[in-house]
Amino acid sequence: MPLDIDRFAKLESPLQRWDPRIKLFTLGIFVFSVALLKTLPIACVAFFLAVGILRLSNLPYDFVASSVKWVIFFLLPFFIIMPLSYPGEAAFYVIGLPFAWEGLQLATLIFIKAVAIILTTFSMFGTARFDVSMIALQHLKCPKILVQMLLFTYRYTFVFIEEMRRMQIAMRARGFVMKTNLKTMQVMGNFVGTLLIRSFERSERVYKAMLSKGYQGELHTMVKFKSEQQDYIKSALVLVTAVIILALDFSGLFLPAKQSWF
Repeated sequence: MPLDIDRFAKLESPLQRWDPRIKLFTLGIFVFSVALLKTLPIACVAFFLAVGILRLSNLPYDFVASSVKWVIFFLLPFFIIMPLSYPGEAAFYVIGLPFAWEGLQLATLIFIKAVAIILTTFSMFGTARFDVSMIALQHLKCPKILVQMLLFTYRYTFVFIEEMRRMQIAMRARGFVMKTNLKTMQVMGNFVGTLLIRSFERSERVYKAMLSKGYQGELHTMVKFKSEQQDYIKSALVLVTAVIILALDFSGLFLPAKQSWF
C-alpha cells in the first residue's frame, strides 16, 4: 500500500541508524532549502543529492517509484500550463497561444524541486517507524496537537480504507455492479454517507476509549532516543551542503542575464 511509508523501516542503513530527532531536523532543513531554490542548475544538484540520500536509505526503488509516479502525474500538466501562460516573450505560437521558453524552464524547475522534496521525504519517514518519527517531532517541540493529528490520521487512514473494502465486498455480494446510470450514483451516494457515519461513530468510540485509559491531551511513550557523535557528523554534512547550494543559488551566478524565473 503506497501510504505505508514505513514498511521498510527495519532495513539496515545509515539513515535507519540516525537519531530520528536529528534526522528529521536536518533533512527538514534540507527540504526547506530545496524549496527556496530559484535556479535550474542548482535544483538539479539538489535533485541528485536527494537521490544520493535515498540510496543511503536502502529503500527499494519500486516501493518509492510506486508513490512518486503519482506526484509526477500531478506535475506533468505544468509543462503545458506554464509555457502557455508565462508572461514572457513568446518564442512561437501553439494553436494561437504564446509559448514561452521561460515558462518551460519554470515548469522544469518546479518539477525537479518537487521530486527532490518527495524523495527526501521518503528518506526521512521511510527509515523509521511512523510513530517513532512523530515522537521525534514532539521532542523537537512541534505542537502536540499537530503531532497527534498526523499520527491518528496516518493510523486511521488504513482503518478507513479497510472499512471501505469490506463495504465494497458486501455490495458486490448483493449483486451490485458499477454502471454509468442514476441508480449507481444513488448507491454510491449512500455508500459515501454510510462510510462517513461509520467513521464518525468509530472516532467517538476511540476517543471515549482513550479517555477511559487516562488520555489528557499528551502521548506517553517508552521510546528512548540516544544521539551519538556520528549523528551530528551526518547532520553537519547535510546542513553544510544545504548552505552551499543556497549560497550558490542566491549568488545569482546561475540566473539568466536579463531576468529571473520568479
